[in-house]
Amino acid sequence: MRPLLLVLVSLLYGLPLSAAVRLPKFFADHMVLQRRKPVPVWGWADAGERLTVRFNGQSKSVKAGKDGRWRVDLDPMEAGGPFALTVQAKSGTTTLADVLVGEVWICSGQSNMEMKVSGSANATEEIAQANHPRIRHFAVRRATALAPQTDVEGTWQVCSPATVGGFTAVGYQFAVALMQRLNVPIGLMHTSWGGTHSETWTSREALESDPELQKAAARIPAPNDTIRSIQNKPNLYGTLLYNAMLHPLIPMAMQGVIWYQGESNAGRAYQYRTAFPLMIEDWRRQWNRQLPSAGAFPFLFVQLASFSAKNGDSQTGSTWAELREAQAMTLRLPNTGMAVASDVGESKDIHPKDKKTVGLRLAAEALRVAYPTEGGGSDASRGPMFEQLSVSGREAVVKFRYVGMGLVARDKYGYLTGFEVAGADGKFHYAQARITGDSVVVVSPEVAAPVAVRYGWADDNKDVNLYNREGFPAVPFRTDTWKGITEQARF
Repeated sequence: MRPLLLVLVSLLYGLPLSAAVRLPKFFADHMVLQRRKPVPVWGWADAGERLTVRFNGQSKSVKAGKDGRWRVDLDPMEAGGPFALTVQAKSGTTTLADVLVGEVWICSGQSNMEMKVSGSANATEEIAQANHPRIRHFAVRRATALAPQTDVEGTWQVCSPATVGGFTAVGYQFAVALMQRLNVPIGLMHTSWGGTHSETWTSREALESDPELQKAAARIPAPNDTIRSIQNKPNLYGTLLYNAMLHPLIPMAMQGVIWYQGESNAGRAYQYRTAFPLMIEDWRRQWNRQLPSAGAFPFLFVQLASFSAKNGDSQTGSTWAELREAQAMTLRLPNTGMAVASDVGESKDIHPKDKKTVGLRLAAEALRVAYPTEGGGSDASRGPMFEQLSVSGREAVVKFRYVGMGLVARDKYGYLTGFEVAGADGKFHYAQARITGDSVVVVSPEVAAPVAVRYGWADDNKDVNLYNREGFPAVPFRTDTWKGITEQARF
């Protein structure tokens, strides 16, 4: 009866009679495997079937479990290729061609990560010059799911003028910079969706663990529930994109993550102080459960660019400034880095087209965080950050760290812009500012006794022009802790 029952079930659900050998779809021709780390290779076959995986001189054998699942871990390798990866079993053989070993980075977030090279600045020139066959790009197809999935749809593409137009623009510029510095292949695993908040990229387990975000978890239906129209509404509930577009990648060996998101969380910026670090730690925890050697992998992100969201500023309150503050606070997590993007924003376009500057700054942070000995990274890539405020009469003195070779004003006249100062009344006034060593002296004729300084505190803050001499912009900040406009906003 069992064979007959198997046939009936297979016909009913459209399942194959034999599992054969199958790997996740991102194990495919032209892929990039992570160098210098154990590399899991996994998939499905007939229950109990014996398989052998061969790659770059290695041969690993394993027996599929009762559920048909199998996995081997290749030993760490140096960069190189192309190689063939073969999975051989009685039920069939699968061979992947043109596989490279190099650096693999996940690229995720919302629309500014999703923006393609074809839509970015100088697209015609960038596309024409994109002869980089050692850069490979896998675009995860959009999907939502109520329960964690095991596979994604998509294909690997080799970088060329014919293909690069569809690559993530930020990821591509990041990859070019890293490849040129490290001289190794770069693989980009691109999984993003425009207009999405961080909670939908966070597991249900993580949301349920946090008192502030339990409401987001409570809205998620049970996996066996049926919901209409979730496919095109990833923000309707939390965790839908984690389930469909991130979980299937675990435990893929990779170096780290670059992330460009936050616009959709700006209205709840104060809560992002919790939600964003929670998501990062959730991803790290999920990887470590399956691949303990993953550790606290590098997580690099882009601070929101300037944009006239609601014309918010220090007088009316700025949701975007508060979101940038939450992003900067996330740097307290180990192995994180941030690319400041205030100066590349466009007042009337939430999608600034200058993705090259952003990609280069992310790459500089990658050299600092992920490749400190190999890439020659420097603390200067963090950009000057507020360290201490002192007051002397009418002057507020702001000291910075990460000044590199020194502070500089990017203005042909040498004037600093973007600084404001307030007294005890909490009213901010535009201020004059001058550089003195590693500090900036801020003064306003309207404030006799300063108590607080803000810099770049506005939705549209592109007028900021304080940099270190290495060319990295200062991180927008405030020295006060006065109540913001998003403190009560919740999911």
